[in-house]
Amino acid sequence: MEEATAHLRAADPVLARIVDTYGEIDDVGADRRGLDHYAALVRSIVGQQLSTKAARAIYGRLLAIFDGHPPTPEQILAADPERLRMDAGLSRAKVSFLRSLAEHVTNGELELDRVAELPDDEVIRELTAVKGIGEWSAHMFLMFQLERPDVLAVGDLGIRRAVERAYGLEDLPGAAELEALAESWRPWRSIACRYLWRSLDNEPVV
Repeated sequence: MEEATAHLRAADPVLARIVDTYGEIDDVGADRRGLDHYAALVRSIVGQQLSTKAARAIYGRLLAIFDGHPPTPEQILAADPERLRMDAGLSRAKVSFLRSLAEHVTNGELELDRVAELPDDEVIRELTAVKGIGEWSAHMFLMFQLERPDVLAVGDLGIRRAVERAYGLEDLPGAAELEALAESWRPWRSIACRYLWRSLDNEPVV
């Protein structure tokens, strides 16, 4: 982290001010530590488009269904979808997303035990083949679960809003504008994103 913040300070005076304002940040959030890859993806799907409070509550109710433990793919497929909806509070769409993930894992289409060996673009390709996992979720998995240092979450509204404010832009930046602005952040774009989220107190639930 010291190497990353030193680089970002030297590369970008706007980020330097943000780093100096917020100081050190953890490499990985405390509530993400210890999750295996499958459990991390389950948690990410559950938390999509929800506030931090709501995501944690629903994920907690999901764990309660499975005796306090993250469910396995086999348990998700064996569970009554209506129970997942009623007892955990999951939407029909999210139940179908969790089942799609479980099916991809159990039939071998998604080999999570080897995903850490793949380059970023291949990880994104494999994850987005699962219904309900888009580019944003794949970026979050790379950044927080695999701890890849150079991921730019171009589709994240919080990042775009933070950049708009910090850099005094008239509008939210598009993907191309954000990529161009972030070029100097390489190879630490993940850390830059963490600081930009921190500037809004808006780090995602993943």
